[in-house]
Amino acid sequence: MSMLIIRGTFRAKDLQPDGDTIAFTPDDVADWRLVPGAHQVLPKADGRASVRLEGIDALETHYGDDESGVQHQPLGLAHRAADELLKWLNFKDFHRDEKAPKENDRESVVLCVPETVPGYILTRGTDVYGRCVALVGRGRPPVLGGYEIDVDVEQLTKTANHHLVRQGLAYPAFYSGFPDHLRNALAVAAQGAKSAPPGKRGVWDADVTTSGFKVTGMASLTADDGAVILPKLFRRLKDYLDLDLHLEGAPLACLPAFLAGAGDTYYLQGTAERLTGLQGIVVTDGETVRMTRPVEEITFDEA
Repeated sequence: MSMLIIRGTFRAKDLQPDGDTIAFTPDDVADWRLVPGAHQVLPKADGRASVRLEGIDALETHYGDDESGVQHQPLGLAHRAADELLKWLNFKDFHRDEKAPKENDRESVVLCVPETVPGYILTRGTDVYGRCVALVGRGRPPVLGGYEIDVDVEQLTKTANHHLVRQGLAYPAFYSGFPDHLRNALAVAAQGAKSAPPGKRGVWDADVTTSGFKVTGMASLTADDGAVILPKLFRRLKDYLDLDLHLEGAPLACLPAFLAGAGDTYYLQGTAERLTGLQGIVVTDGETVRMTRPVEEITFDEA
């Protein structure tokens, strides 16, 4: 599959980048209009827009809003992913606002050297939030911007997406339409991270998505020693716990119904059946939750 290549600069200062989202400004702001998809990219006044790294999902550093409350996954690993993305892009020094009174504001980068770095994105569209979904490259692009090119595995290995999965700092996360040869390459990179020596596996040193973890409240997912799980599952659990159902002795009793209502659609590897609701691959036993299939075997529906 071909992807649109756009040349520009990445920025972190005064923003809240995480392990799979970064701000990007094209050299020619009009290039945003070339990005395909039903949801148009809506850049800020300075031309920048958020880019969501395709094919990966990093631990959440800030999820939610002021009404429901902003939460995060264990910040040690979440910040390792965010820091690695900035370092890989060639930001030399950066600091977050660790003294901000609100925890969410502490994710803001208040110092960054340099303020911008050159790079490029390879994109095939946007998500429902209007974010450009893309492979992220650094430095000089392989061709001029504004054109579509075929992306092979060699090109993928030159992106931050592949680097973060290979380092074990992001989960692979596949959506329909992502080319099979690129998907397979990211799955191989994830297997390589899982096979690294203990202490060098990133999220895989602590991941309990399929082995199971206890959910006794939000702290069991957000504390420094909280459960390290697939971020998509964390987001669903956070939204469920926000309902504050007060179910005596069975806080997860309504989770299957909630997951069914959320309506995530997906396919499992080796099958053509389109499934609806994560309750089909997430099981509960008392306070314990686990996903029955590894993320590499799941393809979420872009629709």
